[in-house]
Amino acid sequence: MTYSLGVASPYAIGIGDFNNDNRIDVVVSNNGTHNVALLVGYGNGTFASPKMYSTGSSSSISIVIGDLNSDNRSDIAFINNDTSTIGIMLGYDEFFPIQMTYATGTSPYSVAVGDLNHDTRLDIVVANRGSNTVGVLLGYGNGSFADQMTYSTDSWPLSVAVGDFNNDNHLDIVVANYYGNNVSILLGYGDGFFENQTTFSTDSGPQAVAVGDFNSDTHLDIVVANADGNTVSVLLGYGDGSFANQTTYATGKWPGSIALGDFNNDAQLDIVVDNYGDNAISVLFGYGNGFFANQTKYSTGSSPIALAVGDFNNDNQLDIVVVNRDGNTVSVLLGYGNGSFANQTTYSTGSRPLSVAVGDFNNDTQLDIVVANRGGNTVSILLGYDNGSFANQTTYSTGSNPIAVAVGDFNNDTRPDLVVANLNEKTVGVLLRYDRGALEDKITFAPTYGSRLRNFALFDFNNDSLLDIAVVNYGTNNIGVLLGYGNGTFGNQMVLSTGLNSHPYSITIHDFNRDGQADIAVANYDTKNLVTFLGSGNGTFENQERYGVDFDFAPLIIGANSFNKDGRSEIFVAYDGIDYVDVLVTYDIGSFSNHIKYSTGNWPRCVALGDFNNDTQLDIVIANRYDNTVSILLGYGNGSFANRMTYSTGSNPWSLAVGDFNNDTRLDIVVANLGGNTVSILLGYGNGSFANQTTYSTGSNPKCVAIGDFNNDTLLDIVVTNTGGSTVSTLLGYGNGSFENQTTYSTGYEPWPVTVGDFNNDTRLDIVVANFGVNTISILLGYGNGSFANQMTYSTGAAPGSVAVGDFNNDTLLDIAVANFGDNTVSILLGHGDGSFANQTKYSTGSGPSSVAIDDFNNDNRLDIVVTNWNNNSISIFLGYGNGVFTKQMTYVTGTSPSSVAVGNFNNDNQLDIVAANAEDGSVSVYLGYPNEGFLKQMRLITGNGSRPKSYAIGDFNNDGQIDIAVANSGTNNISIFLRHDNGSFGNQMAYATDSSPWSVAVGDFNNDTILDIVVANLGSDNVGVFLGRGNGSFSSQKTFTT
Repeated sequence: MTYSLGVASPYAIGIGDFNNDNRIDVVVSNNGTHNVALLVGYGNGTFASPKMYSTGSSSSISIVIGDLNSDNRSDIAFINNDTSTIGIMLGYDEFFPIQMTYATGTSPYSVAVGDLNHDTRLDIVVANRGSNTVGVLLGYGNGSFADQMTYSTDSWPLSVAVGDFNNDNHLDIVVANYYGNNVSILLGYGDGFFENQTTFSTDSGPQAVAVGDFNSDTHLDIVVANADGNTVSVLLGYGDGSFANQTTYATGKWPGSIALGDFNNDAQLDIVVDNYGDNAISVLFGYGNGFFANQTKYSTGSSPIALAVGDFNNDNQLDIVVVNRDGNTVSVLLGYGNGSFANQTTYSTGSRPLSVAVGDFNNDTQLDIVVANRGGNTVSILLGYDNGSFANQTTYSTGSNPIAVAVGDFNNDTRPDLVVANLNEKTVGVLLRYDRGALEDKITFAPTYGSRLRNFALFDFNNDSLLDIAVVNYGTNNIGVLLGYGNGTFGNQMVLSTGLNSHPYSITIHDFNRDGQADIAVANYDTKNLVTFLGSGNGTFENQERYGVDFDFAPLIIGANSFNKDGRSEIFVAYDGIDYVDVLVTYDIGSFSNHIKYSTGNWPRCVALGDFNNDTQLDIVIANRYDNTVSILLGYGNGSFANRMTYSTGSNPWSLAVGDFNNDTRLDIVVANLGGNTVSILLGYGNGSFANQTTYSTGSNPKCVAIGDFNNDTLLDIVVTNTGGSTVSTLLGYGNGSFENQTTYSTGYEPWPVTVGDFNNDTRLDIVVANFGVNTISILLGYGNGSFANQMTYSTGAAPGSVAVGDFNNDTLLDIAVANFGDNTVSILLGHGDGSFANQTKYSTGSGPSSVAIDDFNNDNRLDIVVTNWNNNSISIFLGYGNGVFTKQMTYVTGTSPSSVAVGNFNNDNQLDIVAANAEDGSVSVYLGYPNEGFLKQMRLITGNGSRPKSYAIGDFNNDGQIDIAVANSGTNNISIFLRHDNGSFGNQMAYATDSSPWSVAVGDFNNDTILDIVVANLGSDNVGVFLGRGNGSFSSQKTFTT
């Protein structure tokens, strides 16, 4: 069913019940006609013809719904991009009177509502794209608002949402920063004020953000639609205002809007996102553990740009309304409750609809739709019938270029009102709803000059039960928080900086630090990072750099929730031009203090640890190459060490190892003497001193040494690499501190490092050697009698100079890590348990990686890696995911030319510490470890080549209790559905075709079948597409409604 209104270019979409009829309605911002369109839902998945409300703007691009004036009516807030304003349209039952406008930042782009100051009145948050701020307008509860307060965001804030990200019962703000490729988190104090932003990385070009609990841990997570990355990013929240690194899921092309809902009645949130570029929405079914299945796509109208979710036909199943910008329509897709959707039915909106929200505007318990029509400077109301169809639109004037709309009760009359972001006027317009589901003309809120409002979110940041607004001010590199007065008006924005030249783009809100307060995550487009602002619950926020995340690409859209029941917040990030979304989870990523230096001998080449004086404290031993000595530094157990004691070795000591060679329960030392073709044995007295060396002959140029029991006689033996002879020598021990003559085995050319382990699970020690000269490792399997099989070789990177072993993927089989000095990488070779290994996977390090060690630095029972980088004087930390995959490096400064590294607990605090030998400045650097929560990239959701995800939404699409994700892929004209498994991972995407350029996606039960449906705004085809869910994670083909 279509309702024609000409060329509308629907850009953003939202859903809500605007006429109190318990039917989900759809609101769409029409970018091409300067208005928003409201499509009232009939409760059967169809909608009334859209009612147009002018925004007075040429580019309304974001819309959110909330009760901004505490009248129990859904109101709409939308962003007028060109004028950098937020428009607010207050809901009423018959029509919306003349709008009240409030100044925002430049180019207000997205609005959200929430009670930010705990006064039971909804406030408004607006993302000011042009000024890189969010504006917060506190509501008075009578439909009016205080002047905005602004907070800095990152570059080009395009989307804003609110939620309690730190469990402090205060609403926080999350902003998607398009050019910053991140989300900004602004944690609320509960009084309408917010902390400065903290950013978390997303994929490229984050366009939209939504929040929900994706892992059923009661902590809000974030999901972001990355328009340029064609992905959605899921960032799982830890409940303290921080988030794990993003996990991305593929969507269609150019996802621009996102919504959440349980589309398959499995009690898990799923995601729906519009795909502007391929006229489809993507539904990603959640598994309830923070992971999502691959997208399922449903067709929409042309250029879906926004969407919202609701039950439009009262079947207790969520439906979707999608704004189709180029078709001037919205598409309604009725959900079947099993994750699938009926074909779209389209309804006309105003010109260039860009944003949509839903609410019951006529108190008939049926959800209606409101659309922001950018081209007509109106919003459209489409009243819903209980069968999912909608009446023809009724339009109401807004400010110039309404770009986003949200719904909320701003005047406490129990009726949904609208807030609209007026792009050209730098205002938000509030339209109070009266009678039968219409919208009162907007109130506009303008952030500071040049803010270029990009996105916004609504939430109660100050715990006054009134919705506030967080706006993304792209142009001024900040977000603004505007606390609501509960009457549809807002206070001045409080500004939170997102960083110099950050250009915040998208925002999401969640309780990231689990303090019960809503926090804000902002994606910064230009600086490609995520910043987080932890809310205090009083409307103020603190910028938390520890939750910052750097991205490889410009984040387009972010969203937050807690998806996988682990108590951690997650953030979804979609990137500009990138075909995946990342999921970031708040996590103890560990950290280390600034290094403390201790003097050694000349050119320390190797370091090892042991308790040499039996005081239960770790000590350090260093081989000093040019002094022909070893240095002993006795530890005090508090992280500090005594001055060195030195002992003579052979010529040019290169490597050493520690063990009890004479069975006296006292540690001894073995040293490989490169210049003397010997190993030195220094027997320990147990008081920190050692006997003079005893030497044993080796092959030519012994470089590295390791120890183990090679013949199963319970006595330690020695293996040493002979660089000059391309062999290893084994010296079997007698248990009294003496050794047999060497036995040699061939290796590759120029063997350097050596270590031991049982690689084939026969309870016999084997040897691994890295061959520096031929870029391989050699595996010599042991027979258990002191002899070894001929070598097997595996390729590494260039000039492998160090090797370590450990179980990196928790399969109880030993794996190998190799530091490749020649190509600045570390190689991971996963073991098969039979002595063979998979091909290497390489990770970039600093320049000239010289040594590698393995241990668990962040106490997550997963092995991590530390590497010394000789050429740029640093160490690199790679945190392990426990599946054989590692994060990107975190670096710390060392002394000059770090040559060797070891790991141990030097201060008895249950945190591992690190010591690195600095060859050229004659010192060791000690780094004390401490816990540090931040974001860790958890997974990536691939949306397909050229998909360009622009928006996403979450919901439980298959009724399995897991939060799933729907992504709008603007580039491939589809939506991606990612269903989440119980283990937190996501299945492959299921794609559903939309109309042209789905840009925004939302989730709701549109046909009252208790099954989540998806609605996507098709920017290129001027309609919204509704995908009716079937409750099993699948959806019907889209039904389009013209906007």
